Amino acid sequence: MKKLFLLSFIGLALVSCKPTMDKQSQYGIKGDWTLTNVSHIGGEFVKVTSFNIADAHCFKGSQWKFVSNNNTGVVSLQGGNSCPMFESNFKWFVNPNGEFEFKFIDAGLKAKNVTTGYKMKVKNQTASSFDLIDNFYVDGQGYDVTYHFVKN
Repeated sequence: MKKLFLLSFIGLALVSCKPTMDKQSQYGIKGDWTLTNVSHIGGEFVKVTSFNIADAHCFKGSQWKFVSNNNTGVVSLQGGNSCPMFESNFKWFVNPNGEFEFKFIDAGLKAKNVTTGYKMKVKNQTASSFDLIDNFYVDGQGYDVTYHFVKN
């Protein structure tokens, strides 16, 4: 009887120590958002290509839709001023460390078959705005790119 009680207690303790996902971040990001600003060290003198698509500044004004109940979304860039038009579905979530992870899903592909994606820090989250912070490296030196989103 004592062994059963002890094993039950140990099992309960192990299950209760499981890390949990940051639900506040996960559900707070849902809805339609506009990426209003992109900033990084070096500004216009350093070219940063975001998500292997376009110059980071091409993402200003881009529209993002986040659906939290199935972790899907759509991003669209309007194009113009040497920026491409772009639209893609994506799969996203906030991991237990509070990091935003997403990957683009091309037409005809399933998310489980896409092995490349992006991971960024979620910062300054409120009901009407949040920042995603991405890291990039130049000559071994790390820098941050900040993407500022405002709720539509």
